[in-house]
Amino acid sequence: MSDAPVRLGVVMLCHEELPIAARMARVWAEGGAAVAVHVDARTAEDAVRPMRAGLADLPQVLFSPRHPCEWGTFSLVRATQDAAALLLGRFGDVTHVLVVSGACLPLRPVADLCAYLASHPGRDFIESVTAEDVGWTVGGLNEERFTLHFPFSWRRRHKLFDRYVALQRRLGYKRRIPRGLVPHLGSQWWCLTRATLGAILADPRRAEFDRYFSRVWIPDESYFQTLARRHSRSIESRSLTLARFDDQGKPYIFYDDHLELLQQSRCFVARKIWRGADRLYRHFPPAEAAAPPAAEPRPERVERIIAQAVARRRLGRPGLYMQSRFPLKDRENGKTAAPYALFQGFTDLFPGFESWLAGRIDADVHGHVFAVQGVEFAGRKPLGPGALPHSAGLRDLDQRGFLANLIRSSQRMQAWQFSPRDGQEMNWFLATDPNARIFIVTGAWAVPLLHSDMPFDDIRRVAAILQRTELAQMEVLNSVWLKARTQVWDLGDVCARPAAVLGGLLQGLGGDAHAAADLPRMRDIAGMGRFLQRLRNAGLHPRLMGDFPVADPAPPTSQGNPAP
Repeated sequence: MSDAPVRLGVVMLCHEELPIAARMARVWAEGGAAVAVHVDARTAEDAVRPMRAGLADLPQVLFSPRHPCEWGTFSLVRATQDAAALLLGRFGDVTHVLVVSGACLPLRPVADLCAYLASHPGRDFIESVTAEDVGWTVGGLNEERFTLHFPFSWRRRHKLFDRYVALQRRLGYKRRIPRGLVPHLGSQWWCLTRATLGAILADPRRAEFDRYFSRVWIPDESYFQTLARRHSRSIESRSLTLARFDDQGKPYIFYDDHLELLQQSRCFVARKIWRGADRLYRHFPPAEAAAPPAAEPRPERVERIIAQAVARRRLGRPGLYMQSRFPLKDRENGKTAAPYALFQGFTDLFPGFESWLAGRIDADVHGHVFAVQGVEFAGRKPLGPGALPHSAGLRDLDQRGFLANLIRSSQRMQAWQFSPRDGQEMNWFLATDPNARIFIVTGAWAVPLLHSDMPFDDIRRVAAILQRTELAQMEVLNSVWLKARTQVWDLGDVCARPAAVLGGLLQGLGGDAHAAADLPRMRDIAGMGRFLQRLRNAGLHPRLMGDFPVADPAPPTSQGNPAP
């Protein structure tokens, strides 16, 4: 550790919220730092005058010549150069210069930062990565920002900016990079030693470099980062300022509820602080450091939480749809939030299946949720989980959203009945949802028709419609895009061994397979063989029914027999 004293100089770039910036300048100055304040020339003098007056009692606070500054242009570099030169010229004992903005907040005492710099003698803290290796830029233009011209403002004349870039690409135009320069990129919030910064400002080729960088895009993120590689003896390629950016290149803003997070980071400076974060401004910097003066910053926790927040914002919660992140086909973060179950054909064969199942699994067991006449919630209540209404009209405005909200709104599994008689618009959604558990008895739609007293011509017509509907559904479930877990039995198989089928169903849902020993009442299927033959005689070939002889054998005597 070096015994050489460290005197910090601070370049503060301001353009708005000048009362807060003045408050921060006083914090830096009273902590022992020399401060050079640059205020954007586009800011009205009436707003600057109170700031000058409020800091007049601090001789270590200077105001540098003002330049009209615009993001992405060389004006920000010029402002930094002039303020830095003023510091080095007026304060011969300044050993390091730190660049901050008026929205930066020192999280630790200035003495802590000076002790840390003293423990790293001769070290320049500046993020500096070669343009070809950088991976965080937004909108591209890593290398091209150094080889194309950018005479137009990206913010004010965006279309003209893009067209001019496209024209230069089409013409194959490339600027010549000055001899000996290797372009580097990094954060504009750096801390350089006096030796390195002075060498950059006094470089014999500075006029050439300034002329070149005046046509580079966003030069404040490349000018000092590139030239530091020419003059620094020891570069630590990182910033001492905690500053993170979103996908659009805009800085994250810290609020009062980030106090504990910022404190745990042990960083020296944080950017960007909300102007109304009074609690943060009162708390930081503390009078006495909680950690040793030269303690290493730990921004990893903040970065991890920000990364988690970014992932949540991009992907959203599984099964939660919202206006700002409307789902795109095959790009959802989960179609639904949790596993659910669909039962088709069981209530046709077992009239009491719904209540029987509700007593054997931990789930809300509903009736036909997609029934044409309306939603049949459990207990036939008018409102279901999440206060969803039983109205068919409201449900059908957005069936996808209705289903997702039904599943997300309850901690219990949602289960419901389904039938070819119900609306079929959600078949592909259900089939491609990994959360879906689909149990189907094919051909069960015929059981209610067997007991119907309609004229047979009407029965035959209805049977044809229901069979076509079920066949179309099975085509979806047999597709290569199927992601749901499905189990399919035909009607003949279930009638022959109801206990085994229902036991497997309970087991698949995490229930007790032995609970199937107490079977629900099964409807009478005597005459099913003859009924199916009548449909064949009428020109309809029943499919997916299983085996039913035309002459029905005597029924077996066991639990689960068809009811008389």
